[in-house]
Amino acid sequence: MEKRNLNNEQEVKKSTFEERKKRNPAKSSQINQKRLPWWVELLFVQIGLPDNWLIKILKTKKNTLDFYKEKKKYIFLIFLFLFTLGYFQPVIRDSNSKLKCQKVAYKIIKEINLFKK
Repeated sequence: MEKRNLNNEQEVKKSTFEERKKRNPAKSSQINQKRLPWWVELLFVQIGLPDNWLIKILKTKKNTLDFYKEKKKYIFLIFLFLFTLGYFQPVIRDSNSKLKCQKVAYKIIKEINLFKK
């Protein structure tokens, strides 16, 4: 009995990955399969949205990533410009309101001077 176990152990050790794959094809296919992303699982498997929507979403995602890789510099500059505008917008609004206040005050002072004359 011990000789049989030794022979079996030696055979298992000598066997290659491909031989093991042939013996257990179900396990090897499970190892090679990737899991679906959670959003695909939820929307298209559980809820049952149409498959052509998934194809369109994946194409759009790929095109977006390609566009981003090509135009990374321009996207960064646009983002920087918009960030700068957003940063200075409160300062510009405050200055504008002060200028309006100064104009109103100047008109009032001018009217008072006209009435005095």
